[in-house]
Amino acid sequence: MKNIKLNIASVSLMLLTMSACSDQAGKNLTLSGLNPAAFDTTINEKPVKLYTLKNSKGMEVCITNFGGRIVSLTVPDKSGNPTDVVLGYDNIAQYADTINSPSDFGSSVGRYANRINKGRFTVGGKTIQLPTNNFGHCLHGGPSGWMYQVYDVTQANDTTLQLSITSPDGDNGFPGTVKATTTYTLLSNNTIDIVFEATTDKETVINMTNHSYFNLNGDPSKEGMDMVLYVNADNYTPADSTYMTTGEIKSVKGTPMDFLTPHAISETINDTTFDQIKNASGYDHNWCLNTYKDGKGDDKTVAASLYSPKTGIFLEMYTNEPGVQVYTGNFQGTGVSCKHGIKYPKHVSVCLESQKYPDSPNKKDWPSPYLKPGEKYHSHVAYKFSIK
Repeated sequence: MKNIKLNIASVSLMLLTMSACSDQAGKNLTLSGLNPAAFDTTINEKPVKLYTLKNSKGMEVCITNFGGRIVSLTVPDKSGNPTDVVLGYDNIAQYADTINSPSDFGSSVGRYANRINKGRFTVGGKTIQLPTNNFGHCLHGGPSGWMYQVYDVTQANDTTLQLSITSPDGDNGFPGTVKATTTYTLLSNNTIDIVFEATTDKETVINMTNHSYFNLNGDPSKEGMDMVLYVNADNYTPADSTYMTTGEIKSVKGTPMDFLTPHAISETINDTTFDQIKNASGYDHNWCLNTYKDGKGDDKTVAASLYSPKTGIFLEMYTNEPGVQVYTGNFQGTGVSCKHGIKYPKHVSVCLESQKYPDSPNKKDWPSPYLKPGEKYHSHVAYKFSIK
């Protein structure tokens, strides 16, 4: 797999090409106001496009096969107004510009979502060294992880988009040739259902997720911590100042990590007397879901939810994974113009990333991320939207 290499000149050329098509394509904007022509290009000799899923209930999901990213997700608010509830960019040039606008907005993350300590783990007694691209650790599969690669489109219609990727042995240091798919299905009950699957020809580690940044308030120019969060978890995994899990599993009881009773995130996010919040400048932690027991996840029971009193939009998350990473946009506020020219402030959004616990390859008592030849990795997450 080729790593993406786009310099400023190529990004500028891409923008000029898209601008030339804008007048014609402007007549066919998506419900979220995106111009499909702004995503029509070629990267690493592979075609890139914007794909749109729609249902009869007024929900629309726009996805690009560059990084398998959800670019916009539009649902009706309590007044019936279409509301885009995820962050992102409105052109492929910004997504591809890893220097001036690096992001994991809406991406299908692989091979390994979240962090691996110092980029090292063992397979069959052999130490594997990965690139270290975040505070001395390997984050989201390395600097050229799957969020910066072009997925092949294997199925596309009004309600389903299946994307596939082949990651060769040694890709960012990971062993084994891995063939993976991400399947997005838009259901009639306003659920975006996501299934990740993978196989390998050598033992390796896999941990895929969707990295959408949710703002249900309808105005991502303003901080969003008035959203109400619920996490179905009695425990969490503490992290050190480099965002690496310590190996402990601690109770949420009596701490700002307790979201068993739903409450506005603003009520606890500024409690810097609690070292976990102080270190992360907010929430960027893994919760151990109560929906996962005896090696099996219950994806019919709510794992987490998010609610906006402003719009009435209610999001419920379901997954078969043991953990969820809740991230509150602590690194936003960079001043970069994003979708529709908006500059997102810090704490504008919430990510709900289904996952194996961070650094699970090095924590033998935690749910295993290892995948062997002949096995099939299967991860499921669904985000259901309604009005509360």
